[in-house]
Amino acid sequence: MFNIQDILITTFQKLIAQLQEFVPNLVGAIVLLAVGSFVAKFVTKVLKTALEKSGFDKLGEKLNQIDAIKKMGEIKLSIVISKTLHYFILLVFVTAATEKLGMKVLTDMVGSLVNLIPKLIASAIMLFAGIMIADALKNAVLNICKSLKIESGKLLGSIVFGFFVVIALIAALKQAGIETSLLESSFNLLIGGIIFAFAVGYGMASRDVLANILSNFYSKTKFKEGQVIAINGIKGEIIAMDTTSITLKTEESVSIFPMSFLQNQRVEIFSE
Repeated sequence: MFNIQDILITTFQKLIAQLQEFVPNLVGAIVLLAVGSFVAKFVTKVLKTALEKSGFDKLGEKLNQIDAIKKMGEIKLSIVISKTLHYFILLVFVTAATEKLGMKVLTDMVGSLVNLIPKLIASAIMLFAGIMIADALKNAVLNICKSLKIESGKLLGSIVFGFFVVIALIAALKQAGIETSLLESSFNLLIGGIIFAFAVGYGMASRDVLANILSNFYSKTKFKEGQVIAINGIKGEIIAMDTTSITLKTEESVSIFPMSFLQNQRVEIFSE
């Protein structure tokens, strides 16, 4: 009975000693968290106001004009940056608080998050820059196709946009320290398959167009507007010639023939 009493007294004394040591650390950790919360809110408010007054949100307005960003919702860069800094400051004080409490595992985990945030910020900047470049290239492709009267300009612009966005995403993930080997391999295979399918499909679909273009090259010295010719028995005056077609005006109507008819069909010339 005497031994049990000694054990209980010793255990209680150790518990009191540990509690006396832990309580000041707990109070210190709570104070650190309170100070961190105040500092984070103050710095966030000051930074947000400064960014808004400096017109930094105008860059965000350009991002919001991009279709892909518009679908995700409106982005206000002053809020994004200030909130990111807010949580960064909080995590720094949380790290100090957990270290004060002697929680090494939790301290290491929070410390890893603190070290990850600058990488995530750099990754986000790379991704947004890549999206803006991709959108600029998309608009350039649309304008070029529009000037050349290519009907598939919107499709080509979307393909260019998606291609450069994926490249920017892979670069951003690398910056964040995420392994991207599998994603890169899959992307390369996908691009190779698309290029092969496009080349085969476009080659088959453009055979007739290419034949007409070559026929125009070989026939432009033999035929000209104002001539009277007959193609497959249809007689008329040449009133127009372009890269892929020739237009004849007959007595009753206007007939349009592919330029390749001048090479592989019977053509009669009645007047120069």
